[in-house]
Amino acid sequence: MTKIFVAGHNGMVGSAICRQLAHQDVDIVVVSRDEVDLIDQSQVKRFFDKHRFDQVYLAAARVGGIYANDTYPAEFIYQNLMIQSNVIHQSFSTGVNKLLFLGSSCIYPKLAQQPMSENQLLKGDLEPTNEPYALAKIAGIKMCESYNRQYGTNYRSVMPTNLYGPGDNYHPNNSHVIPALLRRFHEAKINNDASVTVWGSGAVLREFLHVDDMASASLHVMNLDNKEYKAHFDPRLSHINVGSFQECSIKQLAESIAKIIGFYGDIYWDKSKPDGAPRKLMDSTRIFNLGWRPQYQLEDGLKDAYGWFISNIDISRR
Repeated sequence: MTKIFVAGHNGMVGSAICRQLAHQDVDIVVVSRDEVDLIDQSQVKRFFDKHRFDQVYLAAARVGGIYANDTYPAEFIYQNLMIQSNVIHQSFSTGVNKLLFLGSSCIYPKLAQQPMSENQLLKGDLEPTNEPYALAKIAGIKMCESYNRQYGTNYRSVMPTNLYGPGDNYHPNNSHVIPALLRRFHEAKINNDASVTVWGSGAVLREFLHVDDMASASLHVMNLDNKEYKAHFDPRLSHINVGSFQECSIKQLAESIAKIIGFYGDIYWDKSKPDGAPRKLMDSTRIFNLGWRPQYQLEDGLKDAYGWFISNIDISRR
């Protein structure tokens, strides 16, 4: 039986991958941070030496929205570099057959051509608010490629667009845009607030992908035949974009969320707050050509995310 380690199983992406793998005849291994701190090289080495995995899904990361990235840049670059370096190297040292590294669309330049194709990597300046996180993820891609080139490993990288869905982080300050807005509008509804203030101008465009679609894409890429995979990718440009090819403005997103929640007050835009990149649309032609397609439309996905939020997040305790 294939033995698979899912790093970051408590996170949104890791838990979605575990849900998908649960339908297969595999041995899934997960571990909490208290048991193995992936930032600690010696702990990771002992863990990998003990288990000898066949496959690794590297979904563990320090993540957050604009506020968190801009407030804690040192933690974002250090922790992510350490986690991925330890896991990738120990995967090589213990003979892991396949590894999938999960990155982020923020690896691309702030003013990258739209939609952003894989060959836009390293072609311009990064968005300043999340540069440390982006640099760490770029290093992860290049680490996988470097081990593949030097040692013949089979380590692959997928770069998702903005993700949302079950298991998301709903922290008031450190969350991404969809969970932040879901929580803000929900609180405004239950508090009978007359208005909600949202950061930025609302004009920037974003693409979103439900996390269950991301998990299905991850398994799809991991299970591609090696010959087929190599036929499609350059060893020095091997990462794969994963997106929905659908985008909307943040204003449209906020209005859709307000409607789903049932908030009918005013929405004010705080233009003194940063917008981030003006547009971020992934060119997912590569993975589409490899036979994968997302299943969720944005409105249905938002309803699913809100249902999970209602069932799992007790706002009165936060």
